Amino acid sequence: MPETVAPAVPPTPPVPLSALLAREDLALRQIAGPSDPDTVIHWAHTSEMADPYPYLLGGELLLTAGVHVPEATGSDGGAPGHGEDSRLGDYFDDYVSRIVAAGGAALGFGLAPVHDTVPRALVAACDAYGLPLLEVPPQTTFSGVARAVWQLMAQARLAELRRVTEAQQSLAAAASRPDPVPSVLRRLAQRLSGNAALYGPDGTVIAAAGREPSEQVKEALSGLTAVVRPPGRTSSTPDQDPDGAPRHAPTSATDTLADTHLAAYALGSGDGFVLGVASTGREPGDHTIASVAAVLLSLLTGEHHSGAGAARSSALVRLLLGSPPEEVAPLVGKGPWLVVHARPEAQPPDALAAAALGAALGSPLVDLARDVVRVLVAAGREPAPQPGWTLGVSAAVGPREWPAADTQAARALARARATRTALARHGARPGLEDLVPPADARAHARALLAPLADRPALADTLRTWLSLHGSWDRTAVALEVHRNTVRQRIARCGALLDADLDDPDVRMELWFALRHH
Repeated sequence: MPETVAPAVPPTPPVPLSALLAREDLALRQIAGPSDPDTVIHWAHTSEMADPYPYLLGGELLLTAGVHVPEATGSDGGAPGHGEDSRLGDYFDDYVSRIVAAGGAALGFGLAPVHDTVPRALVAACDAYGLPLLEVPPQTTFSGVARAVWQLMAQARLAELRRVTEAQQSLAAAASRPDPVPSVLRRLAQRLSGNAALYGPDGTVIAAAGREPSEQVKEALSGLTAVVRPPGRTSSTPDQDPDGAPRHAPTSATDTLADTHLAAYALGSGDGFVLGVASTGREPGDHTIASVAAVLLSLLTGEHHSGAGAARSSALVRLLLGSPPEEVAPLVGKGPWLVVHARPEAQPPDALAAAALGAALGSPLVDLARDVVRVLVAAGREPAPQPGWTLGVSAAVGPREWPAADTQAARALARARATRTALARHGARPGLEDLVPPADARAHARALLAPLADRPALADTLRTWLSLHGSWDRTAVALEVHRNTVRQRIARCGALLDADLDDPDVRMELWFALRHH
């Protein structure tokens, strides 16, 4: 048999042959060839040429009424003599072999107006070459078959666009989670029904999700990532081509290993990170979905060396060398400023999660401190609740008040966690403290709270307990201690201060003092 060629198919989704056969209005019937549910067609084409090979691109349902068939077959599909039958067998053998060589997907034979039945020699040839043969009844026109193909293609295209859109939305939502990189990889692996992995500049797997591939697939995918990694990032990718010209790595590459499709995407940061995907199937929209994931991962892993980044670096150096905050602040943006403390609801945050949170809040000024992320946000960007995070927000302040705002945000976060709210803000409404000079208020606070001066744990417990209206359970949650520990500490505070902590006047005075302590 002649060697088949790969069809030059269009970018639209193909139509399963089974879907066309299921159309009751067409009444098509398959009478020869394999009944493979994976057989698809990319278009319908009508031709009465004895050799259609030069006019086929591949993937077609070729429709013919048999005008080109020698008359020796007769109207009943085959009562010729033995010699004629042999010649017709050779004719259909050549005819079908040329269709298969051109990449034709199936053959449709119309029963009118030339032939009353499908020639038996044609049926035999299609069985021999594995070409699906459809019987087209007299009441079904070829234009009707072509229209049905395009209708099914339009439906498939709409479904594919919907699938891509839903995938884009789910990937964007995953990128905003506290664990953005693993979340994006998990969602991508689910959408493509395969495995997705993030490779570092040295070629090692940083994170992966989905079905565990075989060792052969892992090795092949790792080799494919080296193709798209920038020159110099790995020893297997030279900086120059053999002719001495600078080498530029492609942004993506694909390969196959048995029935597994492999794809690699260079992330836009240029730092050598690569997204690798292995899946057993390959739908038309899969490349678009994987490309969206690559863009999101580029944002999450990239280091932006821009003018703004240089200014932030300069601001840090000046602070370390002793410049006052109000002189440094203009380098990082216009004030006033909000300090945001954030804590994830699940696992402790990492650097990528912190960067994703900063991006969601509209600020690159992010600090990861153990289990809390601190973000300095321009007051013009009002922080909103973030999925998977609990936030505490300070009042808007100038650079000189940044340390005080940091404390406000920490207390707001503790209150938010204790009350199980997504976001809590520091109250900035003018009150009693505005009637007392700050120096006098601080002096009064030092005198009243002197017994707690060397007991910061007690002072912090008292402050939290008062802010939560004397709730033992909420205070225990906020401080991450047992409620009995809270009771013991509050009792100790009452004894050291010689105060009745059940008296609302005493509570008010202590709260005022703690705010200025």
